[in-house]
Amino acid sequence: MKIIHLITRLIIGGAQENTILSCEGLAERGHEVFLLSGPTTGPEGSLVERAAAGTYAYEEVGPLVRQVSPWQDARALRWLTRRFERIRPDVVHTHSSKAGVLGRVAADLAGVPIVVHTIHGMSFNRTQGAATRAAYALAERYCAGKCHAIVSVADAMTAQALAAGIGRPEQYETIRSGMVVADFDPARPDRPATRASWGAGPDDVIVGTVARLFVNKGYEQLIEIMSRAAAAEHRLRFVWVGDGAHRTRYEAELVRRGLRERVTITGLLPPGEMPRVLGAIDLLAHSSQWEGLPRAVVQALLMEKPAVSFDIDGAPEVVLPGRTGELAPLGDCAAFADAIVRLASDADRRRAYGKAGRERCLREFDHRVMVERLDALYRRLARR
Repeated sequence: MKIIHLITRLIIGGAQENTILSCEGLAERGHEVFLLSGPTTGPEGSLVERAAAGTYAYEEVGPLVRQVSPWQDARALRWLTRRFERIRPDVVHTHSSKAGVLGRVAADLAGVPIVVHTIHGMSFNRTQGAATRAAYALAERYCAGKCHAIVSVADAMTAQALAAGIGRPEQYETIRSGMVVADFDPARPDRPATRASWGAGPDDVIVGTVARLFVNKGYEQLIEIMSRAAAAEHRLRFVWVGDGAHRTRYEAELVRRGLRERVTITGLLPPGEMPRVLGAIDLLAHSSQWEGLPRAVVQALLMEKPAVSFDIDGAPEVVLPGRTGELAPLGDCAAFADAIVRLASDADRRRAYGKAGRERCLREFDHRVMVERLDALYRRLARR
């Protein structure tokens, strides 16, 4: 089959890694694959080099910018429609909000036989104003009528979309966001060396966080959580993996609260560094304010590290209280801090949660399973 994947940006992120792994896997299966992306800008890093070196065709769509821009959006819609007409794909598969809207409309205009969209995280969510949520929901309802299938990375995404009147139940299929699970081997990294590079002692308990240093990633809540937890458990140290526009602001708040000496900020790291970093922590704190399914949590569990998260969106599908980690009500910093302290004080529980989490994630998040299920979905839609 001739398959086009379309995404707004190729920054270092879960949706982007998912998309590239899908393109690589489908090309390996003999399909003719194209990856189209808007310009990749910002402090979040880039996967463009990997895409350009892939065994599939990669092309940048200049007018497909992330921000809403009527002039650029109209140009992008025309560009995509013409490109689809020229390539004549069997499948167009869109990812992310902007590419999802423009790509599905363009595919409909170009008469593409099969159109699929993946929800990595809802385009409208609790962090937005009412008018913004209503506008995005209206766009998603319209575009659901322009595609044949909607893939969700979590059952929670399907439930939220249907509750908002987006599409029909029979359009939806949950396909977990895959990763190369073989890269996540708890026995491989040099844990003592990495911990020593952070200035951590053998008795320190390290809480890791992997997220952009940006609004809605939960750092405002996380700093409060850290302050509470550190007051109750003197062995706690913290490692933040990521960078972003709000780094200076967050560092200033850490200084104000007397926490800066306990926190290592690694900056942006390439995806290949995640096994080493996650292998050196003791547990993961995931405080994002909205989520599809938290990829960082899955990767931590693959490295046998339990997680604490707010009870939102797809998080409860991988953070299972009493089995793989602990959940706290959204916004309840005291409960979140208490969960960190409980796990910090109980190494046996951390090990048990980590082992159970790894076993579960090895089964559910292998990228080969994701590609196989996408391939089967396309073929099923083609037969239909």
